Amino acid sequence: MATSVQGVVARRKGEPVSLETILVPEPGPGEARVRVQACGVCHTDLHYREGGINDDFPFLLGHEAAGVVESVGEGAGSLAPGDFVVLNWRAVCGECRSCRRGRPWYCFSTRNAAQKMTLSDGTPLTPALGIGAFAEMTLVAAGQCTKVDSRARPEAVGLLGCGVMAGIGAALFTGEVGPGDSVAVFGCGGVGDAAIMGARLAGAHTIVAVDRDPRKLEIARELGATAVVDAASEDPVEAIRALTGGFGADVCIEAVGHPEVLKQAFYARDLAGTVVQVGVPTPEMRIELPMIDFFGRGGRLKPSWYGDCLPSRDFPVLVDLYLQGRLDLDRFVSETIPLSGVEEAFAQMGRGEVLRSVVVLGR
Repeated sequence: MATSVQGVVARRKGEPVSLETILVPEPGPGEARVRVQACGVCHTDLHYREGGINDDFPFLLGHEAAGVVESVGEGAGSLAPGDFVVLNWRAVCGECRSCRRGRPWYCFSTRNAAQKMTLSDGTPLTPALGIGAFAEMTLVAAGQCTKVDSRARPEAVGLLGCGVMAGIGAALFTGEVGPGDSVAVFGCGGVGDAAIMGARLAGAHTIVAVDRDPRKLEIARELGATAVVDAASEDPVEAIRALTGGFGADVCIEAVGHPEVLKQAFYARDLAGTVVQVGVPTPEMRIELPMIDFFGRGGRLKPSWYGDCLPSRDFPVLVDLYLQGRLDLDRFVSETIPLSGVEEAFAQMGRGEVLRSVVVLGR
């Protein structure tokens, strides 16, 4: 029997979201129903609302979430009711060509729940990133649930579900930052700051934070940046070269999703260095580079999908680091809000006033 709960829905492109009654089916084979405890407000949710992902309206928004498994269907593996989980949008299939080659973090056939959640009138909903966690309960594929230590604070560890993991992974896994490396991070929102934390975890010697907002640069310092560059008042490329012996950074991470920022990152890296793009662009954006520069500088240009993480491997480790006090996920929680506060949280996010607003639901 379907359960009736409240959820945040984007009905039409560009319109304010609304709090609606939604119906969550009983889990079928390979599915799990999760009672959501906390869910972060991410830029990707705003992209969905603005039609920047696709046109499959209405959307049930929310995807950076933690909660407790309420029930499971057959074939859910070791997942059981009562498990505390962080939700992820990369439930690897284990069968596609990437999984078979031992690269499950690139899985090309990730799994979502087969059944649809609906509005009360039966209208099917498209859950954001296959999750839809701005709701008191959601239905996901069992593989989208990663069991972690239940002592962790849901508001903090739920952020591993998208932005924080994307940033940490961009440094650790995509950029392969190592001890003694120099790193420049362009854009100091939630993802960029997480990349700074990831670079620090990896043992980077120099970590340069780049942004146009002095408030964000101050937070970046608190999270591990060894130097900051105000892109509103100085050339980031020249500033980064000056901070790295005239050479440029070993790894440059673009966490904005803008062509001009990506070009800055490209020219701010050392020869044979790496550029990682983790910022999400819009479909119409284009990047142009002289081919001789692309060839002559060598190195790598790498998009980062979800920080190239493997949730089953990485979430429990990062939650353990959090519980040990070695990964300050609490610093990302700028405020906690009810489900009714999502639209205002989008506005605050656009004004750069928060790292993350986090929706808190019943425990």
